[in-house]
Amino acid sequence: QVQLVESGGGLVHAGGSLRLSCAASGSIFSIEKKGWYREMAWYRQAPGKQRELVAEISSGGSINYGASVKGRFTISRDNAKNTVYLQMNSLKPEDTAVYYCNGDVYLDEYGGTWSGWGQGTQVTVSS
Repeated sequence: QVQLVESGGGLVHAGGSLRLSCAASGSIFSIEKKGWYREMAWYRQAPGKQRELVAEISSGGSINYGASVKGRFTISRDNAKNTVYLQMNSLKPEDTAVYYCNGDVYLDEYGGTWSGWGQGTQVTVSS
């Protein structure tokens, strides 16, 4: 089994910054030349709204951002720590949401994966 644990959320004023972390633990297998995951992503969900993609990073390092955060947020990883980060700069009140980590993590040498979500971390941006 695999667990994804987010941290780093909190209350910040508009224009401020936060860095979220998503640490994966459990039965993770690192495949040579592929790494420990196939795809990792950050999503967010504001009250009354659908969950939306914030940023994603493939095992090969390809990155994609949601339109509303492009240029302000940066996704990165530390493969030695099985951790993915989300650096959030120039935060706006509309960035207020619960931020969730989502991942496809390798379980074995054959490419079998576990797919799931973390518990979420609240980010609140005051105006």
